[in-house]
Amino acid sequence: MKPATPHRRRGFLLLEMVLALAVFGIAATGFTVALHQMAKVAALAQSEMRVTRFMDSALDEALSMPVLEEGEVESEMGEAGNEVKFLTTVKLLEDLENEDGQILQEMYHIQVLATWIENGERQERSVETWRYGRMYQP
Repeated sequence: MKPATPHRRRGFLLLEMVLALAVFGIAATGFTVALHQMAKVAALAQSEMRVTRFMDSALDEALSMPVLEEGEVESEMGEAGNEVKFLTTVKLLEDLENEDGQILQEMYHIQVLATWIENGERQERSVETWRYGRMYQP
């Protein structure tokens, strides 16, 4: 008769396989959620950059006018369904003084207000600056 040899374990138990699959599932779910959040942040950053670029363009356009006149101008930029609407307001500033108390004449306040729809909600942002009225005149 042969002496009894200890039985060697081969393969994995069913419980070990279930636990390994559960750990893998949790890790895969966390990775998927992280990728989804990164995609949302990237889309938001791209949208913010697009609007900022449009606003810079609208402000540059208002600043480069040879002659400033008070008033409001509406315009749009972007593709259909993804457009940004702008309201550019030019207003003459009165009673504006420098540090020495001298009246600054023909100074204009320029404001660009942008509105757009993002994720079903109305978004709004504005930029403003001041400019001397005769800046581009000889």
